[in-house]
Amino acid sequence: QLVESGGGLVHAGGSRRLSCVAPGFTLDSYAIGWFRQAPGKEREGVSCISRRTTSTYYSDSVKGRFTVSRDKAKNTVYLQMNSLKPEDTAVYYCATRPECYDDDFGDSSSYNFWGPGTQVTVSS
Repeated sequence: QLVESGGGLVHAGGSRRLSCVAPGFTLDSYAIGWFRQAPGKEREGVSCISRRTTSTYYSDSVKGRFTVSRDKAKNTVYLQMNSLKPEDTAVYYCATRPECYDDDFGDSSSYNFWGPGTQVTVSS
């Protein structure tokens, strides 16, 4: 029900913008979280944008480099990733939940719908 796009291969220091779309329903009704999972590692909460776009949250590992935003007209949520590092290499997922908060946006069990993910590979 969600579809991510924008992944690919990028050199360290480069940028990439991921998109999350939801054919068939309105993303405005949900807070949207971004997660990533690298091989052999647990899924990590990266960012979340609140339902009314009044609040955004980031993990310490991406704060200052990643920006989450929402385009209501396009029913799309973006994750702008700058100053990418090899350790950012992972499959990135978007997911919905009713609302997100700073202290628990990384709890993947609280999200309802997920996309299949998009691979981001950062070369050194």
